[in-house]
Amino acid sequence: MKFSCNSYELSEACQVVQRAASTKTAIPSVEGILISAEDGKLTLTGYDLEMGIITTIPCIVEESGKIVVNAHMLSETLRKLPANIVKFDSDTRQIAYIECGEFKTSIIGMNADDYPELPSIVGGYDVVLDQSILKDMIRKTIFSAAVKDTKVIHTGVKFELEQGHLRLIAVDGVRLAIRNEAVEYIGEDLSFVVPAKTLSEVTKLLSDEDQKINISVGKRHITFSVDKYYFISRLLDGEFLNYKAAIPTQAKTAAVVNTSEFLDSIDRTSLIITDKVKSPIKCLFGDNKVIMSSNASIGTSTDTVAAAITGEDCTVGFNNRYMIDALKVCDTDQVKIMLNGPVAPILVVPVEGEEFIFLILPVRLKNED
Repeated sequence: MKFSCNSYELSEACQVVQRAASTKTAIPSVEGILISAEDGKLTLTGYDLEMGIITTIPCIVEESGKIVVNAHMLSETLRKLPANIVKFDSDTRQIAYIECGEFKTSIIGMNADDYPELPSIVGGYDVVLDQSILKDMIRKTIFSAAVKDTKVIHTGVKFELEQGHLRLIAVDGVRLAIRNEAVEYIGEDLSFVVPAKTLSEVTKLLSDEDQKINISVGKRHITFSVDKYYFISRLLDGEFLNYKAAIPTQAKTAAVVNTSEFLDSIDRTSLIITDKVKSPIKCLFGDNKVIMSSNASIGTSTDTVAAAITGEDCTVGFNNRYMIDALKVCDTDQVKIMLNGPVAPILVVPVEGEEFIFLILPVRLKNED
C-alpha cells in the first residue's frame, strides 16, 4: 500500500476514529486503526467490538491496500507532523513507513485480515433530526446515566420516538433526567437504549447550527451519520426502569427560583463538602425563600435565596453534586422545585411546559424522621 494526503486532514480524522479503538483488549487488532487506500480515497476505521467509527478522506493512491496500525501511536505521530503532505507506505512485513517533510518514522502494523468485521443494519428505521436539538437533548440527560450498574441497560440513554415527538431518558438509581422535544417524525413508534459512551462521542461532532444528522435504528445496532463520520453502535438489551411510575404527579410544595442564583448559592454552600467530607445540603423551603446550609467536620455554611413558594413549608436534604448537575443544563431563567416532604423525590422542572424533568432522590437528614 502506498498513498499520500494532507497531513492535517489525516491527523484530524485519526483523532476522531481512535476514540472507537479499544485500549484494553486481548485482541491486538482492535487497539488499532484499519487503514484502507483505494480509488483515490482513504478509509479509516476504529472499532472496539461495541462502537465503531468510520470516515473517508481524499488521497493520492499509488498502490491500494490495507493495514492496521496502533491507534494511539499513529494519532500521536500524525498530530505532531508539520502542515504538509504526508506519505504513507507499507510492505508485506506489515511495517508502516510515514514521511512528512524531513521527518521519517516506521511503525510495526498488523494484518488487516485480522481486523473484526463491523456489523451492518438491514431493514432499519431511518430518522433525520436537527443536530442542535439532539446535542441539547443528550447534554440534558447523559449526566444521569449510570456509570456502573447491575443493570447494564441503565448505562445508556433511552430514546422514545413517536410521531412528532422525541423523548430521552437517563437514570442511575438516585436521579433521573428526561428531555422532551417536538420533532418532524412520522414513522413507527420506536424505543431503544444507546450506550452513553456512544452518545458522548457522537455529541462531540454535533453542530449547534441547523444541520441534520441521519440515524438508522436496527434490532441490535444503531448508526449515526454526522458530516463525514459514520458511527455504528450496539444497542443495550434489558428492562429499563419504569420511569413514569417514579415521577410524582402532584406536589405539596412548589418553589419557583432564579436558576443561576439557586445554582450559585448551592455552589457556595458546598465549598466545605469534599470527597473525603461528604455531607448533604439542607434546604428549608418557606416564607418565600430557600435557606440552604451544610455542616461538615471542617466547618459550616449557610445561604439564602428568594423564591416564590406555594404550599407547605418543607425541609429536605440532597446531594449537592446531583442538584448542580441538573441546574447547569437548565437554560431557563427560572425553574420550579416540586416537593412532597423530606423523603420523597425532588423534581426540577420548567416553570412552563414539559421540556425537561430532573428527579433527584433526597438524602435523609439526621434530625428528620
